[in-house]
This record gives sequence, structure tokens and C-alpha cells, in this order.
Amino acid sequence: MTELLIVSVTALLMIAASAVAGPRLGIASPLVLVAIGVVVSYLPMFAGAHIEPEWILEGVLPPLLYSSAVSMPAMNFRREFGAISGLSVVLVVGTALALGLFFMIVIPDVGFAWGVALGAIISPTDAVATSIIKQTSVSKRVVAMLDGESLLNDATALVLLRTAIVATAATFSFWSSVGEFVYSVLVAVLIGWCVGRLNLMIRKRVTDSTVNTVISFTVPFIASVPAELLGASGLVAAVVAGLITGIRAPRDLSPRNRLSDSQNWRTIELVLEGAVFLTMGLQIRAIVAKVHDDHGGVGTAVLIAAGALILTLAVRAAFVAPLLRVLSSSVRRGEQLQPRLESMQEKMSTDAGKQEMLSRSTSRRTLSEHDIDRLARRVTKGLANIEYFLREPLGSREGAAVVWAGMRGAVTVAAAQTLPEDTPQRSVLVLIAFAVALMSLVVQGGTIGPLLRILPADTDPGESEEQTQTELTRIMEMLRESAQTVPEPPHLDGEPSRETFETARDHRLAVISAQRSALLDARDNGTFDADVLANALANLDATEIAIELRGTLTG
Repeated sequence: MTELLIVSVTALLMIAASAVAGPRLGIASPLVLVAIGVVVSYLPMFAGAHIEPEWILEGVLPPLLYSSAVSMPAMNFRREFGAISGLSVVLVVGTALALGLFFMIVIPDVGFAWGVALGAIISPTDAVATSIIKQTSVSKRVVAMLDGESLLNDATALVLLRTAIVATAATFSFWSSVGEFVYSVLVAVLIGWCVGRLNLMIRKRVTDSTVNTVISFTVPFIASVPAELLGASGLVAAVVAGLITGIRAPRDLSPRNRLSDSQNWRTIELVLEGAVFLTMGLQIRAIVAKVHDDHGGVGTAVLIAAGALILTLAVRAAFVAPLLRVLSSSVRRGEQLQPRLESMQEKMSTDAGKQEMLSRSTSRRTLSEHDIDRLARRVTKGLANIEYFLREPLGSREGAAVVWAGMRGAVTVAAAQTLPEDTPQRSVLVLIAFAVALMSLVVQGGTIGPLLRILPADTDPGESEEQTQTELTRIMEMLRESAQTVPEPPHLDGEPSRETFETARDHRLAVISAQRSALLDARDNGTFDADVLANALANLDATEIAIELRGTLTG
């Protein structure tokens, strides 16, 4: 027990130290932790270190993916959903099939089905590993794509892995596999949505911030465990629960509760992410020793892993290049449509324009004011989407970032160890998966920063700063307008008293509530940049907490 306690405390200190030292050394902290794990694995007490893969897949990944989903801007996720779907489904399947053919050729006694199984293990990018990209100067669209891809591609990979393993012992059915995938995703989405809404319904009635945060720690597991028991994707269920929570929390939960959530979940993320990378490095020695004992050397396996990584990047580049062309074409069509939408928006913003549209209603289609208001919201969203895509173009630099930042990590490492014991050359396959993940982190993670500094940016930083200032000015104007909708409190004569203080406080809180509603409506419409809007909401939250705290102290 004492040894376990010492190891746990030491691990926490290593995680904290790497988070501080990594940026100062110009090295991503996950790489520092992997290196520490490799070194520590040679200590006698860790010689046979083995981490059960279920601890990673079912115990660590659900809360990490849930937390990432909560903090991800929902509007950006929606805007990039087409690209995210392609990257997380089509690319994963294509990569697994290409790798399956490669492994069948280069590894003796490994047929196509087992090759596809290993390809499915290697194909998904990792949400923890892609956190490295957030420490670089890269487009927000790239971050949204990579985040969304890493949140959803695990489901595709794990379903494909199960299908490939079954195909080794039974007849493969394409439509059965498609049906299993659709079932896995749909059931997970339904469970995640229900858990996300139930989570908010319960937590908005809990006023104690500490209790509220403790309840939030259970949400990813309440979503993932039933989904897994029903044969669906627990990871997708946790992600959907997180997306629902992230969208609705500013409306349903108090600022104090959301601040407590944010601070505590950041700590959980730091510890769990650090633990994942430490255990990756820690298990390398045992896996290498197993292959060495079974096959007399590891050189061939490492060479195969290098070839697999190169093939994975080649397939990814071959997919991303036409994807960016399709996205650029869509942006050009939106730009051509922009003047027409602006004209419609201007018309619907006036009473005369609305009356004209109502008068044009036909017997087959009668428009009501509600229909026009709904159309106006759609037009506003459409214009906001066009402005977002024009402001964040995807050029060669962004394409290179999407390709090179697709790193492998915890999912690959954990999934590899779930291969059945009777898998042909199992120890070699596990080592190949580990080697691909490790080389991906070291090569891609260690060079993504310098690569992006070398490649010229497609947008002028000064122009981006100017756009940010313009949006801040628009937000301030919107906040002033929303504050004016709150009636002024009655003027109380005489000396300041408790009654006048409470009246002024209630009025200020009502103003903040109106301003928050305006900001959230703007968020749902995508009117402003997600980061700028998040900062404005955080400032309102801080002001409300300060007012409530002052009221508590003076009360």
C-alpha cells in the first residue's frame, strides 16, 4: 500500500512538472511524460508493468472525451460537421482497409481480416494526442475539425475492430457491419442526449457548487456504461452528453456552478491525460521484451510500424486534399449567395419588409409572422456561417496541419491489447501498434510546431486582430442595447439602506441576465467568434459572482 501511494504521488508530481517544464523547453508535455515513462519502465519495480486496456477505454477516455465535448464550441462543431464526418468515418475505414492489405503482405500468417483489425486499431486519431495542436498557432477551423474527428472516430474504429475479429472466424457480411455501426451510433446518441438533458435537469436544482461538480463527474460514466451494455458506443454517448451539457449549461446552471465545473474538470483532464502518456511509456519495455522472447528481435516490427505510419499519413493526405477542395468550393458558393441573403435580412428587419412578404403569401403557402421570424433566424445563421468560412480560409498551411496533426495515442495503445490471445503473432501486432503511436507522437507531435512556423499563414495576423476588435465593439453595443430592455428600478429617496442596496443589486442581476441571454442567442446564431463570445460570457459570470458574493458578505 505504501509503495502504491508513493508511486501515485510521484506520478502526480511528474505530471505537474511536465506541464510546467515542457513549454519552457519547447517540447509538448505529453512527449516529456512518454519519455519519463520509458525511463521509469527500466526500474526493477516496473519491469512487468501492465495496464488493463479496459481501464483506458472505459475508465479514462469517457471523462476525457466528455470534458472536451463540453468545452468545444458547439457552433464550430456544427459548421465543420461535414468534414468531421468524413474524417471520422470514411477516412478511418479507408485507412484500416489500406493498412489491412499492407499488413497481409508484410507480416507472415496474418490474413486480410487480422490486418484490417490492426489497421482499425491504428487508424483513429487520439483526442489526448491532438491536444498538442492546441499549443500551436493554427486556424480555429483546423482545431474544430481535429477535435471533432478525435471525439467521434473511436466509435468507427472499435466497431470495425470487432467486425474484423468476427470475420476471422465467420463469414463477413458488409450490410451486417453497416447495420452494427448505425445501431452503435444511433443508440449512443439517444442515450447521450437523454443523459445530457437529465444531468442538467437535476444539477440546476442543486445550489451547492461542490455537490454539483461531484455529480458532473458521474455523467460520462452514466452515459457510457449503459451504451456499452446495449452494444453501442460508450465513447459516443459520453461525447453527446458533453455536447448537450456544453450547449445548455450557460442557460441552466449558475455561474458559480459552471466556474466550479471548469476549474475541477481542467484538473481532471491534466491528471488523466498525464496518466495516459505515462502508462504508454511505462509499458514499452514489457512489450518489447515479449516480442524479443517470442521472435528473437524487434527490428522488423519497428520497420513495419514505420511503414504503417507513412502509409497512414499518405492515405490521410490523399483524403484531406480533395476534402479541402470541396470545402473551398462550398465557401465560394456561399460567397455568391451572400448578397441575396443580406438583401433578405435587410428586408425582414423592417416592418414594411415583413408586410410585403406577408402580402406575397399564396393560397398554397401562407406565411405567418412566426414563419418570417424563423426564416430571419435561418438567414442570420447562414450569413454568420459564410462570414466564418471567409474569415478562416483553409489553404495549404491548414491542410498540412490537418494531415500532420492526426496523431495516434491512447486509443491505439489500449485497443491493441484487446486483441484475442489466439491472434496470429499477437505480440508483434501489439508492438507495431505501440510503435506507431509512439513514433506518431514523437515525429508528428515534436515537429508540428516548427512546421507551422515555417509555412506562411494565409491570413494577416493584423487583419485578424482588427476583426477581433470589431467584434468586441459589436458585442459591447449589443450588451448596451440588451441592458436598456430592463426597466429602471424605482428611485428611492433618503439615505442609502438595505432596501436600496437590494433594489440596485436585483436590477444589476436582471441586466446581467438579459445580457447573457443576448450573448447566448448570438452564440446559437453564430454571429460572433466563439472565443470572443466565450470571454464576454466569462466576464458576465465573474461580475454576477462578485455581486452575489458582496450581497452575501453584507447580508
